[in-house]
Amino acid sequence: MDGEPDLCIGGTWRHASDGGTRDIVNPADGSVVAVVDEATPDDARDAVAAARAAFDGGAWRATTAAERSELLNRIADLLQRDKEDLAHLETRDTGKTLAESRIDIDDVTSVFRYYSRLIGVEADTLVDVGDPAVISRVVREPIGVCVLIAPWNYPLLQMSWKVAPALAAGCTMVAKPSEVTPLSTIAFVRLLDEAGIPPGVVNLLQGSGATLGSALTDNPDVDFISFTGGLATGRNIAATAAAHVTKVALELGGKNPHIVFADVRDSGDWDAAVDHVLTGVFLHSGQVCSAGTRLIVEESIADDFVAALAERAAAIRVGNGMDPASETGPLVSEQHRAKVEDYVALGISEGAKLVCGGARPTDAALADGYFYLPTIFDRCDRSMRIVAEETFGPILTVERFTSEDEAIALGNDTEYGLAAGVRTSDAARGERVVRALRHGTVWLNDFGYYTASAEWGGFGKSGNGRELGPSGLAEYQELKHIWHNTAPTAAGWFKN
Repeated sequence: MDGEPDLCIGGTWRHASDGGTRDIVNPADGSVVAVVDEATPDDARDAVAAARAAFDGGAWRATTAAERSELLNRIADLLQRDKEDLAHLETRDTGKTLAESRIDIDDVTSVFRYYSRLIGVEADTLVDVGDPAVISRVVREPIGVCVLIAPWNYPLLQMSWKVAPALAAGCTMVAKPSEVTPLSTIAFVRLLDEAGIPPGVVNLLQGSGATLGSALTDNPDVDFISFTGGLATGRNIAATAAAHVTKVALELGGKNPHIVFADVRDSGDWDAAVDHVLTGVFLHSGQVCSAGTRLIVEESIADDFVAALAERAAAIRVGNGMDPASETGPLVSEQHRAKVEDYVALGISEGAKLVCGGARPTDAALADGYFYLPTIFDRCDRSMRIVAEETFGPILTVERFTSEDEAIALGNDTEYGLAAGVRTSDAARGERVVRALRHGTVWLNDFGYYTASAEWGGFGKSGNGRELGPSGLAEYQELKHIWHNTAPTAAGWFKN
C-alpha cells in the first residue's frame, strides 16, 4: 500500500509484474485511501507455483498438529494486538461502522482460536476389521494447494473462515481478497509473516476475478478452491474446476426469509421481533449474504408490524462509518448503489408499495459518498423479481401469510437456501417450522448470529460445502485408510 509492494509470492513481497495498480476508494466520501498493486495472470501462476512448491517440499505439511495449533493461537494474539488498526482499515475499505469492524476483528480472532483448539484434539479413527493382527485406521491429511477467494462485504472475516482451517490442516494457499476491499487482508498477511508462517504457505494476490480467475482456477496444480461471492461467478468456477476434477466449495449468497407469526403481539415479544427484523436486513446497509431481506409476516398483524418497522427504519442514522453516531454506512461503491437503485425502480414498476426510503439521503454531508436510505416495500409476492433476486442492499420486501403451511411454503420458495429466521412464542410451532425450512442456518427467535464452532453454508443455489465447525476443517483434509497387518502370512490364493 502507498508504494510498498502488496503481492506476497513465495514469501517475498513484490509489485505486480506489469507495474499495474488500483485505486482503493472510501465509499463514505469517494476519496482514494490507498493505491495497491494489481496482479497479472503471470503473478497468479507464480503464486500457485509457490504454494505448490511449499506443499510438495513437505516441511509445512509435516508439522505436527500441536505446532500448527500454537501458530494459530499466536496469530489470534497478534489480531487482538492490532485490532484497532485492522478495524480502521476495514471501515475505510467497506464503509461499515467502526463498531461493526471491531466486532469483525473479534470474530476473526475467535475463528483462529477455535481451529487452534480443534486441531489440537483431532485423532485417527480406528476401524475394527475383525482381525486382531490388523491395525486399520483412517487418518486426515492436508488436501494440498488451496485457492481462497473472499468477497468485499466482510473482507477479513470471510478470508479467516478459509485461512484458519487451511493452516490448521497443513495446506498451502493463494488468498485473493476482493479487488474492491483488499486493505485489511494485506495487513493480515503481513501479520502472518510476523507470526512465523513459512515462505510460500500463504501467498497473496490483489486483482479482479476477470483477470486472475483462469490462472487460479483452471490450474492442475490447485487441489481445492473455496469461493464466496455471486452465483454466476460460482457457476463459472465450478465448471472450470471440473475439467481438472478440482474440489470446490461455494458460498453463493441467499434471499433469506424472516417469518413472523402473529403470536408475537400478545407474547411481549413485539419490540424484540421488530428490532431483529430491522437489524437482520439493514445491518451493514443490507450488504450481508444472510440478510433477512424477505419479511414473511402473518396477515393479522402485518399492517401494524410494517408500520412499526417503517417508523424505526426512517430513524436509522446513516452516515460515515468513522462517525460514532452512525448506525449504518454507505454502499460499497457507486456501481453497487446504482444496482440497488435499479432494483428499487423495478420494485415500483412491479407494483410493490414503497413504504419508506427508496432514495439517497438529502444530507449534504453525505453527498460524496454512496449512501442509500433503508427501504421497505409492502404488498409483495413471489412473482416480483425484487422478491426473488438478491438485491444485496438496504431493501426489505414484505409478503403475507394466513397459515403455518403457507408460511413454510413461502419461506422455501426460493432458489437459494442460505439462512432463515422464525419468530413465534409457540415452541412446538417454532420447532416444526425450523425443521421444515430448507436453509443452511435457521434462527428461532433471533437473527444473524453465528459461531465458529457450527457449520455455515447453504442449500440449493446458495452453494455447496461448509465453512466453520468441524466440517469447515474437513473441507481442507483428505481421508486416507491405512491397513497395517502386524502378522503377515501368504495369501495362498494362487497355488503354484
